[in-house]
Amino acid sequence: MLTRPFAETNVPRYTSYPTAPHFSAAVDAATYAGWLARLPDDAALSLYLHVPYCRELCLYCGCHTKAVRQAAPLDDYTRTLRAEIALAAGRTRARRVTHIHFGGGTPSLLGADNLVAVMFALAHAFRIGGETEIAIELDPRSVDRAMAAALAGMRVSRASLGVQDLSPEVQHAIGRIQPYETVVRATELLRAAGIGQLNFDLMYGLPKQTAERAVRTARLAAALRPQRISLFGYAHVPWMKAHQRCIEEADLPGPDERLVQSEAARAVLIDHGYVPIGLDHFALPDDGLALAAGRARLHRNFQGYTTDDADALIGLGASAIGRLPQGYVQNAPDVGGYARAVHAGRLATVRGLALSEDDRVRGGIIERLMCGLRVDLRDVGRDWRDFPGAHERLSPLASEGLVQIDGSSLTVTERGRPFVRLAAAAFDAYLQPDRQRHSQAV
Repeated sequence: MLTRPFAETNVPRYTSYPTAPHFSAAVDAATYAGWLARLPDDAALSLYLHVPYCRELCLYCGCHTKAVRQAAPLDDYTRTLRAEIALAAGRTRARRVTHIHFGGGTPSLLGADNLVAVMFALAHAFRIGGETEIAIELDPRSVDRAMAAALAGMRVSRASLGVQDLSPEVQHAIGRIQPYETVVRATELLRAAGIGQLNFDLMYGLPKQTAERAVRTARLAAALRPQRISLFGYAHVPWMKAHQRCIEEADLPGPDERLVQSEAARAVLIDHGYVPIGLDHFALPDDGLALAAGRARLHRNFQGYTTDDADALIGLGASAIGRLPQGYVQNAPDVGGYARAVHAGRLATVRGLALSEDDRVRGGIIERLMCGLRVDLRDVGRDWRDFPGAHERLSPLASEGLVQIDGSSLTVTERGRPFVRLAAAAFDAYLQPDRQRHSQAV
Protein backbone atom coordinates (compact mmCIF):
# COMPACT_ATOMS: atom_id res chain seq x y z
CA MET A 1 0.00 0.00 0.00
CA LEU A 2 1.25 3.45 -0.90
CA THR A 3 1.78 5.68 2.11
CA ARG A 4 5.43 6.55 2.41
CA PRO A 5 6.86 9.07 1.97
CA PHE A 6 3.56 10.89 1.44
CA ALA A 7 1.56 9.90 4.53
CA GLU A 8 4.48 10.63 6.87
CA THR A 9 5.03 14.11 5.46
CA ASN A 10 4.05 16.90 7.86
CA VAL A 11 2.06 19.75 6.33
CA PRO A 12 -0.41 22.41 7.56
CA ARG A 13 -4.16 21.80 7.61
CA TYR A 14 -4.70 24.93 5.47
CA THR A 15 -7.69 26.37 7.29
CA SER A 16 -6.05 29.64 6.30
CA TYR A 17 -3.24 30.83 4.07
CA PRO A 18 -0.80 31.99 5.19
CA THR A 19 -1.18 29.75 8.23
CA ALA A 20 -1.29 31.02 11.82
CA PRO A 21 2.38 30.28 12.69
CA HIS A 22 3.31 33.09 10.31
CA PHE A 23 1.27 35.74 12.09
CA SER A 24 3.35 38.42 13.83
CA ALA A 25 3.06 41.43 16.12
CA ALA A 26 3.40 43.67 13.06
CA VAL A 27 -0.41 43.56 12.95
CA ASP A 28 -1.72 44.90 16.25
CA ALA A 29 -4.89 46.36 17.78
CA ALA A 30 -4.45 49.67 15.98
CA THR A 31 -4.15 47.86 12.65
CA TYR A 32 -7.28 45.85 13.39
CA ALA A 33 -9.22 48.97 14.39
CA GLY A 34 -8.31 50.56 11.07
CA TRP A 35 -9.41 47.49 9.14
CA LEU A 36 -12.73 47.36 10.99
CA ALA A 37 -13.37 51.03 10.31
CA ARG A 38 -12.90 50.47 6.57
CA LEU A 39 -15.59 47.78 6.31
CA PRO A 40 -18.50 49.17 4.28
CA ASP A 41 -21.91 49.57 5.89
CA ASP A 42 -23.39 46.71 3.86
CA ALA A 43 -20.58 44.22 4.54
CA ALA A 44 -21.76 40.75 5.56
CA LEU A 45 -20.23 39.62 8.86
CA SER A 46 -19.48 36.21 10.32
CA LEU A 47 -18.88 36.09 14.08
CA TYR A 48 -16.78 33.45 15.83
CA LEU A 49 -16.86 33.30 19.63
CA HIS A 50 -14.20 31.21 21.35
CA VAL A 51 -14.80 29.76 24.83
CA PRO A 52 -11.45 28.35 26.06
CA TYR A 53 -12.83 26.17 28.85
CA CYS A 54 -13.77 22.52 29.35
CA ARG A 55 -14.85 20.58 32.41
CA GLU A 56 -11.77 18.39 31.90
CA LEU A 57 -9.11 18.06 29.22
CA CYS A 58 -9.30 15.18 26.76
CA LEU A 59 -5.83 13.85 26.02
CA TYR A 60 -6.20 14.06 22.22
CA CYS A 61 -7.36 17.68 22.18
CA GLY A 62 -5.46 20.23 20.10
CA CYS A 63 -7.78 23.16 20.85
CA HIS A 64 -6.92 26.26 22.86
CA THR A 65 -8.71 25.39 26.10
CA LYS A 66 -8.17 24.58 29.75
CA ALA A 67 -10.07 22.77 32.49
CA VAL A 68 -12.23 24.74 34.92
CA ARG A 69 -14.68 23.54 37.54
CA GLN A 70 -15.76 26.77 39.23
CA ALA A 71 -18.42 29.18 38.05
CA ALA A 72 -16.51 32.42 38.71
CA PRO A 73 -14.09 32.18 35.75
CA LEU A 74 -17.00 31.40 33.43
CA ASP A 75 -19.03 34.36 34.67
CA ASP A 76 -15.99 36.64 34.34
CA TYR A 77 -15.32 35.40 30.82
CA THR A 78 -18.95 36.03 29.85
CA ARG A 79 -18.67 39.64 31.02
CA THR A 80 -15.49 40.07 29.01
CA LEU A 81 -17.05 38.59 25.89
CA ARG A 82 -20.01 40.97 26.18
CA ALA A 83 -17.65 43.92 26.59
CA GLU A 84 -15.60 42.84 23.57
CA ILE A 85 -18.73 42.49 21.45
CA ALA A 86 -19.63 46.12 22.18
CA LEU A 87 -16.02 47.19 21.62
CA ALA A 88 -15.75 45.51 18.21
CA ALA A 89 -19.15 46.75 17.09
CA GLY A 90 -18.12 50.28 18.01
CA ARG A 91 -15.20 50.11 15.57
CA THR A 92 -17.25 49.29 12.45
CA ARG A 93 -20.36 50.49 10.66
CA ALA A 94 -21.10 46.99 9.35
CA ARG A 95 -23.99 45.32 11.17
CA ARG A 96 -25.48 42.50 9.07
CA VAL A 97 -24.52 39.06 10.41
CA THR A 98 -24.93 35.94 8.28
CA HIS A 99 -23.17 33.38 10.51
CA ILE A 100 -22.47 33.00 14.23
CA HIS A 101 -20.32 30.15 15.52
CA PHE A 102 -19.67 29.32 19.18
CA GLY A 103 -16.50 27.23 19.46
CA GLY A 104 -14.08 26.04 22.09
CA GLY A 105 -13.39 24.37 24.35
CA THR A 106 -16.94 23.63 25.39
CA PRO A 107 -19.11 26.72 24.82
CA SER A 108 -22.08 25.21 26.66
CA LEU A 109 -19.96 25.16 29.82
CA LEU A 110 -20.81 28.86 30.18
CA GLY A 111 -24.31 27.72 31.14
CA ALA A 112 -27.70 28.67 29.74
CA ASP A 113 -27.93 32.08 31.44
CA ASN A 114 -24.49 33.20 30.28
CA LEU A 115 -25.04 31.97 26.73
CA VAL A 116 -28.33 33.85 26.54
CA ALA A 117 -26.59 36.97 27.88
CA VAL A 118 -23.91 36.72 25.18
CA MET A 119 -26.57 36.22 22.52
CA PHE A 120 -28.44 39.27 23.81
CA ALA A 121 -25.22 41.32 23.56
CA LEU A 122 -24.75 40.16 19.96
CA ALA A 123 -28.33 41.02 19.04
CA HIS A 124 -27.95 44.46 20.63
CA ALA A 125 -24.70 45.25 18.81
CA PHE A 126 -25.36 43.68 15.40
CA ARG A 127 -28.26 42.88 13.08
CA ILE A 128 -29.18 39.21 13.42
CA GLY A 129 -32.08 38.05 11.26
CA GLY A 130 -33.98 34.90 10.51
CA GLU A 131 -31.47 34.05 7.79
CA THR A 132 -28.52 34.11 10.22
CA GLU A 133 -27.10 30.63 10.84
CA ILE A 134 -26.21 30.14 14.51
CA ALA A 135 -24.02 27.13 15.27
CA ILE A 136 -22.43 25.76 18.42
CA GLU A 137 -19.93 23.02 19.25
CA LEU A 138 -21.14 20.65 21.97
CA ASP A 139 -19.81 17.89 24.17
CA PRO A 140 -22.63 15.29 24.10
CA ARG A 141 -22.02 14.66 27.80
CA SER A 142 -23.07 18.24 28.58
CA VAL A 143 -26.36 18.20 26.68
CA ASP A 144 -29.48 17.91 28.84
CA ARG A 145 -33.08 18.96 28.30
CA ALA A 146 -32.57 22.41 29.83
CA MET A 147 -29.50 23.15 27.69
CA ALA A 148 -31.26 21.99 24.52
CA ALA A 149 -34.19 24.27 25.33
CA ALA A 150 -31.88 27.23 26.00
CA LEU A 151 -30.06 26.71 22.70
CA ALA A 152 -33.36 26.53 20.85
CA GLY A 153 -34.40 29.78 22.54
CA MET A 154 -31.20 31.37 21.21
CA ARG A 155 -32.27 30.24 17.72
CA VAL A 156 -29.30 27.92 17.37
CA SER A 157 -29.81 26.22 14.02
CA ARG A 158 -26.84 23.85 13.93
CA ALA A 159 -25.04 21.85 16.62
CA SER A 160 -21.75 20.01 16.21
CA LEU A 161 -21.28 17.03 18.53
CA GLY A 162 -17.80 15.74 19.38
CA VAL A 163 -18.16 11.97 18.98
CA GLN A 164 -14.54 11.01 18.07
CA ASP A 165 -14.68 7.21 18.63
CA LEU A 166 -17.28 4.96 20.27
CA SER A 167 -15.00 2.12 21.36
CA PRO A 168 -14.42 1.86 25.15
CA GLU A 169 -10.76 0.99 24.64
CA VAL A 170 -10.12 4.14 22.62
CA GLN A 171 -12.18 6.32 24.95
CA HIS A 172 -10.11 5.18 27.93
CA ALA A 173 -6.89 5.87 26.01
CA ILE A 174 -7.95 9.44 25.18
CA GLY A 175 -9.54 10.25 28.54
CA ARG A 176 -13.06 10.78 27.19
CA ILE A 177 -15.60 8.25 28.41
CA GLN A 178 -18.67 8.79 26.28
CA PRO A 179 -20.92 5.76 25.60
CA TYR A 180 -22.96 5.56 22.43
CA GLU A 181 -26.14 6.01 24.47
CA THR A 182 -24.88 9.45 25.52
CA VAL A 183 -24.59 10.52 21.88
CA VAL A 184 -28.02 9.10 21.09
CA ARG A 185 -29.60 10.99 23.99
CA ALA A 186 -27.92 14.29 23.02
CA THR A 187 -29.11 13.84 19.44
CA GLU A 188 -32.67 13.12 20.52
CA LEU A 189 -32.79 16.06 22.93
CA LEU A 190 -31.51 18.53 20.34
CA ARG A 191 -33.91 17.34 17.67
CA ALA A 192 -36.84 17.38 20.08
CA ALA A 193 -35.98 21.01 20.88
CA GLY A 194 -36.09 21.88 17.19
CA ILE A 195 -32.34 21.88 16.46
CA GLY A 196 -32.41 19.51 13.52
CA GLN A 197 -29.18 20.42 11.72
CA LEU A 198 -26.50 18.26 13.32
CA ASN A 199 -22.82 17.61 12.64
CA PHE A 200 -20.80 14.76 14.17
CA ASP A 201 -17.02 15.00 14.54
CA LEU A 202 -15.26 11.64 14.21
CA MET A 203 -11.53 10.91 14.34
CA TYR A 204 -9.09 8.30 13.12
CA GLY A 205 -5.48 7.71 14.15
CA LEU A 206 -6.30 7.74 17.87
CA PRO A 207 -4.45 5.57 20.40
CA LYS A 208 -5.79 2.00 20.59
CA GLN A 209 -7.86 2.65 17.48
CA THR A 210 -8.09 0.01 14.76
CA ALA A 211 -9.80 -0.05 11.38
CA GLU A 212 -12.54 -2.24 12.86
CA ARG A 213 -13.20 0.28 15.63
CA ALA A 214 -13.20 3.20 13.19
CA VAL A 215 -15.68 1.34 10.99
CA ARG A 216 -17.97 0.56 13.94
CA THR A 217 -17.96 4.21 14.99
CA ALA A 218 -18.73 5.37 11.45
CA ARG A 219 -21.65 2.93 11.18
CA LEU A 220 -23.16 3.95 14.51
CA ALA A 221 -22.74 7.63 13.72
CA ALA A 222 -24.25 7.33 10.24
CA ALA A 223 -27.21 5.40 11.64
CA LEU A 224 -28.22 8.55 13.58
CA ARG A 225 -28.34 10.49 10.27
CA PRO A 226 -26.66 13.78 11.15
CA GLN A 227 -26.65 16.10 8.14
CA ARG A 228 -22.85 16.38 8.25
CA ILE A 229 -20.00 14.22 9.48
CA SER A 230 -16.36 15.28 9.80
CA LEU A 231 -13.65 12.62 9.83
CA PHE A 232 -10.48 14.21 11.18
CA GLY A 233 -7.07 12.64 11.53
CA TYR A 234 -5.73 12.89 15.07
CA ALA A 235 -2.84 15.37 15.15
CA HIS A 236 -0.23 14.21 17.66
CA VAL A 237 1.62 17.42 18.50
CA PRO A 238 2.97 16.97 22.05
CA TRP A 239 5.51 19.77 21.48
CA MET A 240 2.50 22.13 21.27
CA LYS A 241 0.00 20.42 23.60
CA ALA A 242 1.72 19.10 26.72
CA HIS A 243 -1.24 16.97 27.81
CA GLN A 244 -0.79 14.85 24.67
CA ARG A 245 2.41 13.54 26.25
CA CYS A 246 0.15 11.39 28.42
CA ILE A 247 -0.69 9.35 25.33
CA GLU A 248 1.54 6.34 24.86
CA GLU A 249 3.08 6.74 21.43
CA ALA A 250 3.30 2.96 21.15
CA ASP A 251 -0.52 2.94 21.17
CA LEU A 252 -0.73 5.22 18.13
CA PRO A 253 -1.36 3.64 14.72
CA GLY A 254 1.37 4.11 12.14
CA PRO A 255 0.89 5.89 8.79
CA ASP A 256 -0.23 2.73 6.97
CA GLU A 257 -2.85 1.95 9.62
CA ARG A 258 -4.02 5.59 9.72
CA LEU A 259 -4.71 5.49 5.99
CA VAL A 260 -6.52 2.14 6.33
CA GLN A 261 -8.70 3.58 9.11
CA SER A 262 -9.48 6.71 7.12
CA GLU A 263 -10.40 4.84 3.97
CA ALA A 264 -12.45 2.19 5.81
CA ALA A 265 -14.51 4.78 7.71
CA ARG A 266 -14.88 6.85 4.55
CA ALA A 267 -16.26 3.83 2.65
CA VAL A 268 -18.86 3.28 5.39
CA LEU A 269 -20.06 6.88 5.24
CA ILE A 270 -20.34 6.84 1.45
CA ASP A 271 -22.20 3.52 1.64
CA HIS A 272 -24.68 5.20 4.00
CA GLY A 273 -25.42 7.89 1.43
CA TYR A 274 -23.03 10.67 2.49
CA VAL A 275 -21.28 12.77 -0.15
CA PRO A 276 -17.53 13.30 0.38
CA ILE A 277 -16.62 16.98 0.72
CA GLY A 278 -13.01 18.07 0.26
CA LEU A 279 -10.50 16.35 2.52
CA ASP A 280 -12.46 15.15 5.52
CA HIS A 281 -16.13 16.22 5.50
CA PHE A 282 -19.24 14.31 4.46
CA ALA A 283 -22.80 15.54 4.01
CA LEU A 284 -26.19 14.20 3.02
CA PRO A 285 -26.93 15.05 -0.64
CA ASP A 286 -29.56 17.69 0.21
CA ASP A 287 -27.44 19.45 2.83
CA GLY A 288 -26.18 22.95 2.09
CA LEU A 289 -22.55 21.84 2.29
CA ALA A 290 -23.02 19.20 -0.41
CA LEU A 291 -24.99 21.63 -2.57
CA ALA A 292 -22.30 24.32 -2.21
CA ALA A 293 -19.60 21.79 -3.13
CA GLY A 294 -21.55 20.78 -6.24
CA ARG A 295 -21.82 24.43 -7.28
CA ALA A 296 -18.13 25.19 -6.55
CA ARG A 297 -19.19 27.64 -3.82
CA LEU A 298 -17.60 25.86 -0.88
CA HIS A 299 -15.22 27.73 1.43
CA ARG A 300 -12.72 26.78 4.09
CA ASN A 301 -11.94 28.65 7.30
CA PHE A 302 -10.84 27.96 10.87
CA GLN A 303 -14.02 25.96 11.50
CA GLY A 304 -13.33 23.69 8.50
CA TYR A 305 -15.48 23.49 5.36
CA THR A 306 -18.33 25.97 5.28
CA THR A 307 -20.89 27.73 3.13
CA ASP A 308 -19.92 30.98 4.88
CA ASP A 309 -19.00 33.61 2.28
CA ALA A 310 -19.17 36.67 4.55
CA ASP A 311 -17.01 39.67 3.74
CA ALA A 312 -15.35 39.57 7.17
CA LEU A 313 -14.94 37.13 10.03
CA ILE A 314 -14.77 38.81 13.43
CA GLY A 315 -13.14 36.66 16.11
CA LEU A 316 -14.24 37.20 19.70
CA GLY A 317 -12.68 35.64 22.78
CA ALA A 318 -9.20 34.65 23.89
CA SER A 319 -7.04 33.36 20.97
CA ALA A 320 -9.87 33.93 18.46
CA ILE A 321 -8.77 34.56 14.88
CA GLY A 322 -10.56 36.90 12.50
CA ARG A 323 -10.19 37.67 8.85
CA LEU A 324 -10.88 40.94 7.09
CA PRO A 325 -10.24 41.88 3.45
CA GLN A 326 -6.81 43.22 4.45
CA GLY A 327 -5.63 40.17 6.40
CA TYR A 328 -5.79 38.09 9.59
CA VAL A 329 -5.90 39.13 13.24
CA GLN A 330 -5.65 37.10 16.44
CA ASN A 331 -6.56 37.95 20.02
CA ALA A 332 -4.26 37.40 22.99
CA PRO A 333 -4.23 33.65 23.73
CA ASP A 334 -4.09 34.02 27.52
CA VAL A 335 -7.41 34.82 29.17
CA GLY A 336 -5.76 37.30 31.55
CA GLY A 337 -4.11 39.37 28.83
CA TYR A 338 -7.25 39.23 26.70
CA ALA A 339 -9.48 40.41 29.58
CA ARG A 340 -7.13 43.21 30.63
CA ALA A 341 -7.14 44.65 27.12
CA VAL A 342 -10.91 44.49 26.70
CA HIS A 343 -11.74 45.98 30.09
CA ALA A 344 -9.28 48.78 29.38
CA GLY A 345 -11.32 49.58 26.28
CA ARG A 346 -8.77 48.17 23.82
CA LEU A 347 -9.12 45.53 21.13
CA ALA A 348 -7.26 42.41 22.30
CA THR A 349 -5.40 41.84 19.02
CA VAL A 350 -1.76 40.84 19.57
CA ARG A 351 -0.73 39.52 16.18
CA GLY A 352 -1.85 38.93 12.62
CA LEU A 353 -0.79 39.16 9.01
CA ALA A 354 -1.48 41.70 6.25
CA LEU A 355 -2.11 39.87 2.98
CA SER A 356 0.02 40.60 -0.06
CA GLU A 357 -1.29 40.09 -3.57
CA ASP A 358 0.83 36.93 -3.82
CA ASP A 359 -0.76 35.67 -0.57
CA ARG A 360 -4.22 36.20 -2.03
CA VAL A 361 -3.43 34.37 -5.25
CA ARG A 362 -1.78 31.42 -3.52
CA GLY A 363 -4.50 31.33 -0.88
CA GLY A 364 -7.16 31.19 -3.56
CA ILE A 365 -5.40 28.30 -5.30
CA ILE A 366 -5.02 26.40 -2.03
CA GLU A 367 -8.68 26.94 -1.12
CA ARG A 368 -9.82 25.69 -4.54
CA LEU A 369 -7.73 22.57 -4.16
CA MET A 370 -8.87 21.93 -0.59
CA CYS A 371 -12.54 22.49 -1.48
CA GLY A 372 -12.91 21.28 -5.06
CA LEU A 373 -9.77 19.19 -5.64
CA ARG A 374 -9.04 21.11 -8.83
CA VAL A 375 -7.62 24.41 -10.01
CA ASP A 376 -6.75 25.91 -13.37
CA LEU A 377 -4.01 28.49 -12.98
CA ARG A 378 -5.41 30.45 -15.91
CA ASP A 379 -8.50 31.18 -13.82
CA VAL A 380 -6.34 33.25 -11.48
CA GLY A 381 -4.33 34.80 -14.31
CA ARG A 382 -1.21 32.77 -13.61
CA ASP A 383 0.85 29.90 -15.02
CA TRP A 384 3.41 27.49 -13.59
CA ARG A 385 6.25 30.01 -14.02
CA ASP A 386 4.63 32.15 -11.32
CA PHE A 387 5.14 29.37 -8.75
CA PRO A 388 8.78 28.27 -8.91
CA GLY A 389 9.25 24.70 -7.73
CA ALA A 390 5.53 23.87 -7.52
CA HIS A 391 5.49 21.67 -10.62
CA GLU A 392 8.54 19.77 -9.38
CA ARG A 393 7.00 19.23 -5.93
CA LEU A 394 3.85 17.86 -7.54
CA SER A 395 5.66 15.46 -9.86
CA PRO A 396 6.06 12.63 -7.29
CA LEU A 397 2.33 12.86 -6.55
CA ALA A 398 1.55 12.75 -10.27
CA SER A 399 3.78 9.74 -10.83
CA GLU A 400 1.79 7.82 -8.21
CA GLY A 401 -1.57 8.84 -9.66
CA LEU A 402 -2.50 11.09 -6.75
CA VAL A 403 -2.76 14.20 -8.93
CA GLN A 404 -3.09 14.88 -12.65
CA ILE A 405 -1.41 17.80 -14.35
CA ASP A 406 -2.85 18.85 -17.71
CA GLY A 407 -1.38 22.04 -19.03
CA SER A 408 -2.30 24.76 -16.56
CA SER A 409 -4.79 22.63 -14.63
CA LEU A 410 -4.15 20.51 -11.56
CA THR A 411 -6.63 17.88 -10.38
CA VAL A 412 -6.39 15.78 -7.23
CA THR A 413 -7.63 12.30 -8.12
CA GLU A 414 -10.08 10.35 -5.98
CA ARG A 415 -7.18 8.15 -4.91
CA GLY A 416 -5.26 11.27 -4.00
CA ARG A 417 -8.02 12.89 -1.94
CA PRO A 418 -6.41 11.91 1.40
CA PHE A 419 -3.22 13.64 0.21
CA VAL A 420 -4.78 16.92 -0.97
CA ARG A 421 -2.86 18.87 1.69
CA LEU A 422 0.37 17.80 -0.04
CA ALA A 423 -0.89 19.20 -3.33
CA ALA A 424 -1.82 22.45 -1.59
CA ALA A 425 1.61 22.62 0.05
CA ALA A 426 3.23 22.85 -3.39
CA PHE A 427 1.89 26.44 -3.57
CA ASP A 428 2.85 27.42 -0.01
CA ALA A 429 5.59 30.04 -0.24
CA TYR A 430 6.05 30.07 3.55
CA LEU A 431 6.47 26.35 4.15
CA GLN A 432 9.88 25.35 5.49
CA PRO A 433 9.64 21.62 6.31
CA ASP A 434 13.02 21.53 8.00
CA ARG A 435 12.15 24.34 10.41
CA GLN A 436 8.44 23.84 11.14
CA ARG A 437 6.46 21.05 12.77
CA HIS A 438 3.00 20.14 11.53
CA SER A 439 0.64 17.18 11.72
CA GLN A 440 0.93 14.21 9.36
CA ALA A 441 -0.62 14.59 5.91
CA VAL A 442 -2.94 11.58 6.51
